Amino acid sequence: MIHGLITSLINKGLDASLIEKTDVNYVRNKINSLLGIESVEEDSTVSTDNIPGILAEIIDFAVEHQVIGNNLDEKEMLAAQIMDSFIPRPSVVNQTFYQKYKESPEKATDYFYQLSKNSNYIQTERIKKNISFKADSDYGELEITINLSKPEKDPEQIKRERLMKNDAPSYPKCVLCKENEGYVGRTAYPARSNHRLIKIDMLGEDWSLQYSPYVYYNEHCIILSDQHRPMKINQDVFERILTFTKKFPHYFVGSNADLPIVGGSILSHDHYQGGNYEFPMMVADNAFTFELNHFPEVQAAVLKWPASVIRLHGQTINQLVEAAEHIRKTWVNYSDESQNIVSHSGEEPHNTITPIARNKGDHFELDLVLRNNRTTNEYPFGIFHPHEDVHHIKKENIGLIEVMGLAVLPPRLVEELDQVKDYIIGQVDSVNTEHQVWADQLKEKYNHLVEEAEVKAVIEQELGVKFARILEDIGVFKNHDSFKTFIHKVNQLDS
Repeated sequence: MIHGLITSLINKGLDASLIEKTDVNYVRNKINSLLGIESVEEDSTVSTDNIPGILAEIIDFAVEHQVIGNNLDEKEMLAAQIMDSFIPRPSVVNQTFYQKYKESPEKATDYFYQLSKNSNYIQTERIKKNISFKADSDYGELEITINLSKPEKDPEQIKRERLMKNDAPSYPKCVLCKENEGYVGRTAYPARSNHRLIKIDMLGEDWSLQYSPYVYYNEHCIILSDQHRPMKINQDVFERILTFTKKFPHYFVGSNADLPIVGGSILSHDHYQGGNYEFPMMVADNAFTFELNHFPEVQAAVLKWPASVIRLHGQTINQLVEAAEHIRKTWVNYSDESQNIVSHSGEEPHNTITPIARNKGDHFELDLVLRNNRTTNEYPFGIFHPHEDVHHIKKENIGLIEVMGLAVLPPRLVEELDQVKDYIIGQVDSVNTEHQVWADQLKEKYNHLVEEAEVKAVIEQELGVKFARILEDIGVFKNHDSFKTFIHKVNQLDS
């Protein structure tokens, strides 16, 4: 049957334009070699499954015939190596990308995104497991995703990783480094044989574009520096991300903040995230507009949004970059103890920014989300971090994606929320301790509901309420007056 599976995979590769007919023998021999097969036999058993499904069956064969061990790492590495047989070398991928770019940026990214999906680098079948829905809030519609796409580690895998931890190689330096392209993987490190990067010039520096293997939204991409250097929010970041939107006007691009707690990302490697997607924050209304005295050509507003966001509009990149850098410099040294905002503890900085850029056709738009990572005895996880009363839903850092209104929640919630549903309709007497107070509130509020579908719907809506509360926690200004005090400071200081 393995010969039929290999034929099926090759046929799917042909259908997806990963290979041409002249590549068939080459690809078959590469796969046979990886599986330790020394002959080719006719097999009429042809699978109608998709590429991930056929690939999974081939991996099962490899485990059954002891080609690899029955553990996650070896399965992932072999799957990536098999799919690497179907895709061109990086130089060819880049050449094709930029040929299509001459037609339009959209055609270039469409090509690379489709290649990344067809080659199983983007884990399309696993992503389908995610639970996603929308919920109304005082700030508009928010998006919720319960992340079920990453494979669970069994005890043997966890044991292997623990044993490997102290002796792990230092190559590549991290999962974002350019050296990951084509890297076979190892214990506790992802397989990247089928990984490709698009080279991009960013203000005279070498950067690369890739897609996230577990995309959270359409065309979720990562733009990474070819240098392994720490993230740093400064004037160059504003210019880079705006320039990127000039090159790829259909993509937004933003950066996580560069400090712990509010960073929500890999701070050791300079990178941004982008994609072809409209987040809830992007369509938020203005709470109020204001003038920037030193930059009259830039329009400015504070958004009606739970996080503290300044939106700038400008005709040119230079105008926006200069205005954003002036705001950043003011914010980095700004304190308002009435709002619990302290800029420094000794030499340790607390204030930083999460910036997001878009190309609107006739102008550019730059959002500046003000962040502060200070902790206290009262708030050991962070003053402007999800507070403990919402930790039963989310206690991890709130990064770029969630700031914009898409919650990425842990998989534990699937079972726990199902228990809350059963509690509301009286099928169980209690729930997980962390959820009990919330479950009691919901039971009192919705005790008139008896249908499971109705209860499920209200729990989803209440999750949206919780997520809005989480975003309110990270907002550094809790009212317009305190925000206007900061804006007054911005306009006082010389540019």
